[in-house]
Amino acid sequence: MTAIPARADALRALAESPFDLLVVGGGIVGAGVARDAAMRGFKTALVEQHDFASGTSSRSSRLLHGGLRYLAQGRIGLVREASLEKRVIHEIAPHLAQPLPFLFPAYHGNRHWVLWQLKLGVKLYDALCGGRNFGASTWLSRSEALQEIPGLAQAGLEGAVRYHDGFTNDSRLTLDTLRSAARAGATLANYCRFHQAASGGRWECDLEDQLESRMLQVRARAIVNAAGPWADGLPHSRVKLRLTKGIHLVLDRVRFPVPEAVVMTAGKRILFAIPWGDRVILGTTDTDYPGPLEQISIQAQDIAAVLEVANRFFPQAGLVESDALSSWAGVRPLIANPNGNPSEISRSHDIRNPEPGWWDVAGGKLTTYRLMAEQTLDRIVNSGQLGRRGRACQTAKEPLLPPNETAGVSGILPPSLTRQVVEHYCAREWAIHLDDVMLRRSGWHHYLDNAETAARQVADWMGESLGWPAAARDAELARYWKVTGGARAPRNLSGSDLPRKGDSFDFDQ
Repeated sequence: MTAIPARADALRALAESPFDLLVVGGGIVGAGVARDAAMRGFKTALVEQHDFASGTSSRSSRLLHGGLRYLAQGRIGLVREASLEKRVIHEIAPHLAQPLPFLFPAYHGNRHWVLWQLKLGVKLYDALCGGRNFGASTWLSRSEALQEIPGLAQAGLEGAVRYHDGFTNDSRLTLDTLRSAARAGATLANYCRFHQAASGGRWECDLEDQLESRMLQVRARAIVNAAGPWADGLPHSRVKLRLTKGIHLVLDRVRFPVPEAVVMTAGKRILFAIPWGDRVILGTTDTDYPGPLEQISIQAQDIAAVLEVANRFFPQAGLVESDALSSWAGVRPLIANPNGNPSEISRSHDIRNPEPGWWDVAGGKLTTYRLMAEQTLDRIVNSGQLGRRGRACQTAKEPLLPPNETAGVSGILPPSLTRQVVEHYCAREWAIHLDDVMLRRSGWHHYLDNAETAARQVADWMGESLGWPAAARDAELARYWKVTGGARAPRNLSGSDLPRKGDSFDFDQ
């Protein structure tokens, strides 16, 4: 595998080399911009104040989708864009884009989701994908729907439609996009905070290495603000955001055995039950979020809202809070609109150039990240601010990584828990802290029954790989428990604790 330069080398390069482009934000949008810029031949750097993908980009519903509810809202252009992009991601990252069928039941008296309208809608959905959706949509009678989804509420059920979208691993998609950017020559640093910048022909940017508590200065022709929920807090930014919170619960598949993804509704809103190997993901909520971004908590009412919908659609399940093996919460950085419910706010993106050399890119969806990056680079290049045009965009054609660089370390399901995998994350994927590995690079925290035991083993292997003293190992475990809200008790279920090769079950805020 291609080795990633040591973090110290990256920080040295940041301080010593002038760049064409500095990207602020190591989520999916920033990763996409860095990859596109580097592949066009521009000298590119990216910095992230926390870990890569630690914000919204590891806290989504994991869907690559056009968005059936956006179609119902009349946002045809957005749906078409995203529908085409989900196919692109399937082509450039097949290990992170698995086709997934969704069954959408319709009930008498639900005026927001009427069966005949759903039947027309899913056919239009297929057409907006250019006739290349992951599967042809169909519809089911009442009896067929009950046969396909055992335990589904029967009262008022009129039938259902089935359509197809893609299932992904959001944090892995971000990390593999960054790895692709690094292969193209981009300089990347996590735990490196952007503080301020002054323009005098070129930008002089003040950064802080958060691990060593030292300042460094970087020069760049242009800056892209891709900081997600933090974007409107950066100096020079003209972004105005409306943040909404979404939570997800992870259940054991034995406890909630859905054979395929199921769409559940609450008024106009949509929630999903999504099969994920031995697990099921339930979510998401969509509520305005005025709180701190550093620690987005899950409240009892958030959990109750998700479980109420799930129990209404599956009345025999009787789900309670203790059924959740793990959970995550994140915020969507939507373009500000004070009107309407959170779920009605557009997921379109916005690219702005409020002053020469400074570019804000905000909003959008996980599914459209590559397109957002291409459009951003096109506008920067056409502005002349980089001094040359560079090569043509190739991000829709060039695979993120060759198969030998993803096998065993990156996929929709977590990899096997081994020393080799942990060493790879430390040496080649910028893992610094225990939670970097457990949450974002592997997903073991959300998947394994014995996550507490696994974390201790991973801490031992990381300590040996990174040279931690004993006190650092204990501090990393304490940090991990704090970040994840405390240790999760091991459970004694039948079967293996670890993901199995061959599991075939494979979802944006």
